[in-house]
Amino acid sequence: MKKVLLTAAIAAASLAPAAQAEVRIGFLGGFTGAIESLTPPIHEGAQLAVSQINDQGGMLDGETLEMPTGDTTCSDSSAASNAADRLVNSDEVTAIVGALCTGATIAAANNAAIPGGVVMVSPASTAPAVTELEDDDLVFRTVSSDAYQGEMLAKLLLSKDIQDVAVTYVNNDYGRGLSDAFEATFEAEGGTVTANEAHEDGRADYRSELGALSSGGSQNLVVLAYADGSGQTILRQAYEGGMFTQFAGADGMVGSGLTEAVGGDALDGMIATRPGTPDIPGAGMFDEMAEEAGFDPEAVFASQSYDAAFLLALAVEQNGSDGREGLSDALRAVASEPGETILPGEWEKAKQLIADGEEINYEGASGSHEFDENGDVPGIIVEMLVEDGNFESQGILDF
Repeated sequence: MKKVLLTAAIAAASLAPAAQAEVRIGFLGGFTGAIESLTPPIHEGAQLAVSQINDQGGMLDGETLEMPTGDTTCSDSSAASNAADRLVNSDEVTAIVGALCTGATIAAANNAAIPGGVVMVSPASTAPAVTELEDDDLVFRTVSSDAYQGEMLAKLLLSKDIQDVAVTYVNNDYGRGLSDAFEATFEAEGGTVTANEAHEDGRADYRSELGALSSGGSQNLVVLAYADGSGQTILRQAYEGGMFTQFAGADGMVGSGLTEAVGGDALDGMIATRPGTPDIPGAGMFDEMAEEAGFDPEAVFASQSYDAAFLLALAVEQNGSDGREGLSDALRAVASEPGETILPGEWEKAKQLIADGEEINYEGASGSHEFDENGDVPGIIVEMLVEDGNFESQGILDF
């Protein structure tokens, strides 16, 4: 009887379909919380890269590329750590695209990715604190540091003859880093910061803080926070209270969710900045591919997310396996000169060149991504303006 059962089991196993081999690159995003309206197109940017790779032969020896996700909520470090831990230790990902908010990236890196030897490439964590991580060369980003964005926002406002401002920033690494950079440049260039105060995210009422900010006499309010979090509430209550006549912000505020929630009429004329894309071939290619895939190519951080996913896949291919060891070196190799240029969508070409032992150099949708020793990239900052209820690009800043 035992022999009969064993024979039957072997026969059944031989008829069952073989499990599909796969490579896993995770995605950490703020699917709920302070940037929930910004996250979907960022995720879609990464998913576009995954779809192209699978359509053009897949990874390594034909494995499918899969992208399990984790929700950091943006502002909860415990949620970020837990989501990263699941990706690193349960899903056993080779690498991670993300996180998006700086605090989430730092928590995920320190508590899961760095101990697990997992490379992370954030498309959206802009705070200078990311540069300072002791990360064993495991944390990179395809977006520039806020040390540069804060400087550009300050110069932009001064160029529009806005000589005094009150500043409120969300009390985390992102808000503090951006505020410090903004204030240093604004005052060095002759402007006056009448107040600069931190606020806690997630509160229902900021009227007392707004009263203190307006008491300095400035009619111009700079809000360095998140579109679906405190930034939205502060702008709504500032408008309703008639305390300020001009609003400004940075990348965390640039999204349709903000104008829809507060009202386009209330925010018309609001000035903002966000990371942008230089005039490179990959940018136009990405625009066409994103539109075909059904999402907005101009969505903040969408192109940076595409590049993060494509670069990590190239690094895995260059490394020759889905193992974690050596991946950071491989990432630097595929992102940097010298080598045959690889543009967005050119997976099949890149795969063949790597197989042939040739060097490649990815020139992406959002930039060239020549990583410095800290894993950072040079910056491009774009001016945004709310017109007819929508954020519209006014072009790249060059001061």
